[in-house]
Amino acid sequence: MHAWPASEVPALPGQGRDLRIHDTATGGPVTLDPGPVARIYVCGITPYDATHIGHAATYNAFDLVQRVWLDTKRQVHYVQNVTDVDDPLLERADRDGVDWAALAEQETALFREDMTALRMLPPRHYIGAVEAIPGIVPLVERLRDLGAAYELEGDIYFSVESDPHFGQVSNLDAAAMRLLSAERGGDPERPGKKNPVDPMLWMAAREGEPSWDGGSLGRGRPGWHIECVAIALDHLGMGFDVQGGGSDLVFPHHEMGASHAQVLTGEFPMAKAYVHAGMVALHGEKMSKSKGNLVFVSALRREGVDPAAIRLALLAHHYRADWEWTDQVLRDAEARLGRWRAAVSRPDGPPAEALVEEIREALADDLDAPAALAAVDRWVGLQEASGGTDTGAPGVVSRAVDALLGVAL
Repeated sequence: MHAWPASEVPALPGQGRDLRIHDTATGGPVTLDPGPVARIYVCGITPYDATHIGHAATYNAFDLVQRVWLDTKRQVHYVQNVTDVDDPLLERADRDGVDWAALAEQETALFREDMTALRMLPPRHYIGAVEAIPGIVPLVERLRDLGAAYELEGDIYFSVESDPHFGQVSNLDAAAMRLLSAERGGDPERPGKKNPVDPMLWMAAREGEPSWDGGSLGRGRPGWHIECVAIALDHLGMGFDVQGGGSDLVFPHHEMGASHAQVLTGEFPMAKAYVHAGMVALHGEKMSKSKGNLVFVSALRREGVDPAAIRLALLAHHYRADWEWTDQVLRDAEARLGRWRAAVSRPDGPPAEALVEEIREALADDLDAPAALAAVDRWVGLQEASGGTDTGAPGVVSRAVDALLGVAL
């Protein structure tokens, strides 16, 4: 599966700061020192509908991570998956009377278009669950051979008790885990499981549903968590720098994925930092496909909204915060974009070197994009109030905003 084209990232004078970011597992900040190649895995979409603002906010957060690392002169090895076979996709295809594979291809293509328009840097490896199946099957077989998996009526489950570190990503108690498992695709009430929250590794073939050769597992399709583990281990290995996604993935997805990988390899941890973006609401409720309360990026683009304004609307909120999308949020972003573009179009302005450092400091401090925007606003305000004599400053500001914030002025 191919990703989307990369936009050019302008080179800036000087060098950025090492990223200090909130780690869900420890509950506090960690300073990442990735070495010459930074490794990041971000969980991708299940393509049964278009990209909504909640998705965009999540991918914007991890785009900033990449930009901070690139500014430190590191290379970035970014991997993202596409869950192109799963129950929600099959259910939507059945509801609409369309082929599930065609639906997945259509929505993945639209996702690429949205990411391109928003200037999100693409992953080096963009992998679909279906194409990963040949690598998933041997991992499930190995977990079974290690005694960490068991069969239940043809399905294969992972035993969470096989990992001594289970629970150290989410730090939830058993009751909370069971509740979230039920809400997020698990089956804690199924009789015969060793632990109610044990996740499925391999689902035996169901009539009328797609299935693949699973070797000794029989025909079927993979569970959700093992998909990401297989892709991450194949392309990044253990101990990569950041496992990213929305906060709704902390449990069960990232918790289970970490345990799968740790049992498979005998190494700990799977990732040095588990980083999660907040949820975006509309009309007081979390934006979600199941509720249908969505604002689609593609719909905004069709209405003529500048993608740079959409991106500025996302950047106005700290990535870990839960916030609400409103018309006013977008109007504020459009006004800010207009002021900034007018400023960098002028022949001169106040010196910009200090502003570049302010943006760098803000982003290195747990991706504080709102502080970075405020710094640019102050520079623009000074220019509007008293002009300036530095003829190179507007160009420096334009390049910094593009390179570090992903906004083309």
